[in-house]
Order: sequence, then C-alpha cells, then structure tokens
Amino acid sequence: MNSLSNLQDTLGYHYQNSQLLETALTHRSYLNEDHSVPQSNERSEFLGDAVLELVTSEFLFTKFPQSPEGDLTSLRAKIVQTKTLAALAQELDLGSYLRMSKGERASGGMTNASLLADTVEAIIGSIYLDKGIEQAKIFIHQFLLEKYEMIIKTTDVEDWKSRLQEMVQAKGGVAPTYQVINEEGPDHDRTFTIQVYYFDKAQETGVGKSKQIAQQAAARKALEKLQSIQ
Repeated sequence: MNSLSNLQDTLGYHYQNSQLLETALTHRSYLNEDHSVPQSNERSEFLGDAVLELVTSEFLFTKFPQSPEGDLTSLRAKIVQTKTLAALAQELDLGSYLRMSKGERASGGMTNASLLADTVEAIIGSIYLDKGIEQAKIFIHQFLLEKYEMIIKTTDVEDWKSRLQEMVQAKGGVAPTYQVINEEGPDHDRTFTIQVYYFDKAQETGVGKSKQIAQQAAARKALEKLQSIQ
C-alpha cells in the first residue's frame, strides 16, 4: 500500500486521526488476513453515503431554486451514483491504497467499480468523523460538486427511483425506502437483493452487482406494477 501521507496530499486534507483514513481504506476481506485490524470501512461508508447525499442535496437545492423535487432527485442520482464515484476513486488512485485480501486483489478488487465507489463514501465518512461536516463539504465540493455540470452532461442514468417516488407521492404516499434483504457471492463479485417499501408495506425486489443497481431494479419493477394497475 502506498504512503498515506501522499494520499492525504492528493485529498487536500491531512487527518488529525490518521487511523480514520486507514479504516476507510480497509476492505472487509483484509480482516481475514490481519486479525489485529479492528474493523473494515463499512461503517464509514454508511456514514459517508448519508453525508454525501445531504451535502449534494443542499447544493442542488440552493443552485436550482426553481427546480421541482423530481428534477433535483434526478440530478443528485447522477452525482452520487456508483459510476461517478468510481471514476473519482480512479482519479485519486484509491485502488492502490486499499487494504484487501490477496484473493480480493488478485480478482480485480483494485478496479472494481462498486468497491471503489464504496471507498469514496468511506473517505467522506472518515473526514466527517475527523473534523466535521464543514470539512466533508470542502472535499465533496472540490472533487464532485465543482464539476457537477460536466458530470450531469456526461453521465447517463435511468433514474427509476425518482420516477417511482414521484408516482408514489402523487398517490398520497411518502417517499419509498430501500432495504438490503440478501447479499451473496465473494467480496469481489457480490450480488445484492433489495426490497422497496412504500404505502406502509414491502413491495418489489431488485437484484444487482451494486446496491444502487439493485435499488434501481426494484424501483423499475415497482413502477411498472403501479402503472399496470392505474
């Protein structure tokens, strides 16, 4: 693994607690090879995902004061999707800093789009833990939001989630939520099954190689079902 000092130079941020960065770069497969490592980056990823969505939502809300909710949701989906975050991870060369098992590395973990996108979210979560929301905002703005126009123009995403949300809310419901109900396969080739919930009950499920893909698949099936019973 390359020097974390070099990575911090690249990130434009030097940690007060460098252990947070080490954790953000630790894939869960690595814990099987080094039992002294207390945790993987999954908790940091969970937090970073929420911080990224909040900061991006606030940015778009302010940037486009006349845009309706559906348009803002579609724009946000393009910025925070796996493809965009994986491209940023490659730009930052995060793959070369990741701690993962030999098997994971041999099977292409350093270039796995879903894994790289998760690492970006973990980095955001670790910055938030190290110095709070304002520092996390600086990182997100510098590496993503300052390039939002290019991202929006060059990124194509079929946003079934936004379309489903619009239809559910038009029928008087609240925004759908999504829950992982199954994960299977080796770490470098995970398959996720996600269920969408709205109208106070579980609805359709979707399967994909990333959580975002599975969510979109579930939303598409749910939307098609709603349209068929109109």
